[in-house]
Amino acid sequence: MSLIPSIGLPKGRAGQFIVDGVADGYEAFALVRTAQEIAPDKPVLFVARDGQRLPAIIDALAFAAPGLPVLELPAWDCLPYDRVSPGADAAARRLDALSAIIALAKRPHRAVILTTANALLQRIPPAGLIEAQTFHAKPGNQIDMNVLIARLETSGFERVPTVRDVGEFAVRGGILDLFAPGWSEALRLDFFGDTLESIRVFDVATQRTTGQRKSMALQAMSEVALTPETISRFRRSYIEAFGAPSRDDALYAAVSEGRRFAGMEHWLPFFYERLETVFDYLPDAPVVFDHLAHEALAERHTLILDHYEARRKQADAALKDAVPYKPVAPDLLYLSPENLKTSLGPREDIDFTVFDAPDVGAKKVFHAGSRQGRSFAEERADPNTTSSMSW
Repeated sequence: MSLIPSIGLPKGRAGQFIVDGVADGYEAFALVRTAQEIAPDKPVLFVARDGQRLPAIIDALAFAAPGLPVLELPAWDCLPYDRVSPGADAAARRLDALSAIIALAKRPHRAVILTTANALLQRIPPAGLIEAQTFHAKPGNQIDMNVLIARLETSGFERVPTVRDVGEFAVRGGILDLFAPGWSEALRLDFFGDTLESIRVFDVATQRTTGQRKSMALQAMSEVALTPETISRFRRSYIEAFGAPSRDDALYAAVSEGRRFAGMEHWLPFFYERLETVFDYLPDAPVVFDHLAHEALAERHTLILDHYEARRKQADAALKDAVPYKPVAPDLLYLSPENLKTSLGPREDIDFTVFDAPDVGAKKVFHAGSRQGRSFAEERADPNTTSSMSW
């Protein structure tokens, strides 16, 4: 029997609801109960107002429901329309999460997917393309080593003489060393012809083998895959949007040559025929919004528009000696508040709030009933508090 009080949400009923009395620190417990009551056999998507809240919620979920699978989908760790790409760690965590969500959508079961307001607004590559980039292998498989090397190069890995860091690979005869983002250790693939004979773990400092693996799963390093098709689509879309590129347009030149360019992910819509959203990956999953998440979504969208306008004005001014930056229209890369409402569709849409909500309007109100506890540290620090406390 669960020790978390019932909220009373209607099982399997689509609609918009409010769960009030969800004090800070109680989100995980309310989320577990919400998942049990409204979607016992499918995943629930939780949208936090910022990424700083996720670690504490993950820890609390582990305590409240130890066996509940939890996935985390982070946002890009860079500003909108930046000149840098998302960091390797953030990119790897996003791609791992997207692959796991694809598998979850195929075989739905009870789970919680944690994301943020920033990540929710970000459009993503189609699920089929992410799935196609995932590479699974185990000893005994027939694998063309040259095809695998080409896959690594188009996915953003750097070829080096000796693997020392994440995102690198090296080839020595029939041996391929690889250290992918998200992995805790580097792997050494030993080939005999087109047969993968073994997968060994090795220490990048000493280059010595430390163990064996029975299988491996490899994700891409970036949401942009530089293939002949994506390069051709980028060139066509770029010219349609901005006209013929100038000679000093380093982005267009690099992509045309099949080279990765810092910040190229900010032109993601040009590489694919269409982009999708988290809601497309999870068409039937209920969505739970953190307290103040809607305000965070509005603020993020305002920031996106501000950065876009700044970049557009810079391009229009044609500043001397400035590196060209031609930004993609915001609606192509991000969801607007209007897009967000449309994308939600007829699914369960639940808002958490710390306040007591009146039972008026279109949203039905349910009660978590939690209250913020006393902060003894603050009371001790308050000079107006008496030295003796009543227990």
